Amino acid sequence: MDMPTVAIIGRPNVGKSTLFNRLVGKKLALVDDRPGVTRDRREGDVNFGGLVFRVIDTAGLEDADAGTLLGRMRAQTEAAIMEADVVLFVIDSRAGVLPADQPFAELVRRAGCPVILIANKAEGGAGLGGAYEAFSLGLGDPIPFSAEHGEGIGELHDALIAALPEQDEDYDEEGSEKSLKVAIVGRPNAGKSTLINTMLGEDRLLVGPEAGITRDSISLDWDWRGRRIKLHDTAGMRRRARIDDKLEKLAVSDGLRAVRFAEVVVVLLDATIPFEKQDLTIVDLVESEGRSLVIGLNKWDLVADQNGLLKTLREDCTRLLPQVRGVSVIPLSGLAGQGIDKLMQAVVDAADVWSRRISTSRINDWLNEATQRNPPPAVASRRIKIRYATQVKARPPHFALFGNQLDGLPKSYTRYLVNNLREAFDLPGTPIRLSLRTSKNPFDKENKG
Repeated sequence: MDMPTVAIIGRPNVGKSTLFNRLVGKKLALVDDRPGVTRDRREGDVNFGGLVFRVIDTAGLEDADAGTLLGRMRAQTEAAIMEADVVLFVIDSRAGVLPADQPFAELVRRAGCPVILIANKAEGGAGLGGAYEAFSLGLGDPIPFSAEHGEGIGELHDALIAALPEQDEDYDEEGSEKSLKVAIVGRPNAGKSTLINTMLGEDRLLVGPEAGITRDSISLDWDWRGRRIKLHDTAGMRRRARIDDKLEKLAVSDGLRAVRFAEVVVVLLDATIPFEKQDLTIVDLVESEGRSLVIGLNKWDLVADQNGLLKTLREDCTRLLPQVRGVSVIPLSGLAGQGIDKLMQAVVDAADVWSRRISTSRINDWLNEATQRNPPPAVASRRIKIRYATQVKARPPHFALFGNQLDGLPKSYTRYLVNNLREAFDLPGTPIRLSLRTSKNPFDKENKG
C-alpha cells in the first residue's frame, strides 16, 4: 500500500515549515523570520498518533511569471497539491485573510482533495479574529493553531483521521529503513538538482541558471534496478569566508547533516572547472565523517578531448586526494542523462566496500607479510613490535593494531599500513580508520597499581 500524502501550502511566512518540523518530529526544514525560505518541495515521513503519512512542505504561494524563480517555485507547490491526498491550507491568523489567499483557496478547491484549514500563530487566543475571517475562504471550519507551541495539535489529529484514506493495520515503513542513503553534494551550480531530476524522470527540484537555488537538504525516494535509494539533494557549499548570509549558513549546515546521515556521498564536480580548492575541502569533510565516496564529473558533455581529460583528472584525483586513494571518478551529464547508470553502480559498489568485514586470520596474515617487507622503525634503540591486528568495525572499515611502543609509530609508517590494507583487501576510495593500542609493560613500576 502506498503511503498517503499530506501537502502543507499557504502564503510565504505563515509557518508552514514550522508545522512540517512539528509533524515529522525533527527540525528538518529551515525556518527563518524572513519570507520565501522554502523553495523546493521537502518531504518527511510522519507517524502522528498512529496515523502514518508523508508530509510535503512547499514554497509560499505567490503570483509570478512562469519563467521566473518565483514562478517555478509556485509550479512546484501546485504539483504537490495535485499529488496530495489531503491539503493543509495555512494562514497567519494574526494577519487575517488577505486578498492573495482567495485565488489559492480557489486553486485548492479545484484540486478536489480534502482540505484542512489551519489558522496558525493563534497561541494564547491571539489571532482568533483572523481565524474567524478564515470562514470566508469557503474551506470549512478553521483550526486555531500554533505550530511553534503545539496548540491545536489534537484538533488537527482528529481532522486528519477524518480526511485521510483508511490505512491497513499492518502498514509499516520498513522500505525507507532499508533504502541506501545517498547524499549529492558540491559547490553551488555544479548541477546537483538537475542530476536528481533526471534520475527521477521529473522536474521534482527547482533548477535554473541562478546559483544557490537549493536551500533545504531535500530527501527523495527512488528505485534503481530494484534497489531502494533515498537521495538527498543539498545546498551548494562555498568557503565559509564567503558566506555572510544567515540562510546560506543554515542551508550549508543542513547539507552537512545530510552527509553525516548518508551511507554514500557523491561529490559532484563541474567538469569544466574541476578540483577547485572547495572541492578538495568537501572531499576532506566527507572523509573525516567516515562516509563512503564517489566523485561525479558533471557537465561532461561540455568538455573536449574527453578520453585525455578523464585520464588526467583521475591522475589528479590520486595526487590530490591520497586519503581516498582509488575512489571512483565517473564522468556524467545530469542534463543529458549520460553516465547515471555507471554512477549508481559505483555508488552501490562503494557502499559494499564501506560495509566490508575481514576475518582476523586474514588480517594477521597480511600484517606478518607487511611488517616483514617493511619492518617498523626503532624508538630509543628498541624496535617497535606490532603483535596482531583485528577489524573492530565496518562502515567505515576500522582496524586496531596491538603491540609495544605504538605511540612512537611515525605517521609515514601508519600511512604505509593504510595504503597496504587498501590494496591487499580491495578497499578503494573508502575512509580507513587505524587505532594503535599499546600493551602495558607489567614490570613498569609507573604503571603498577
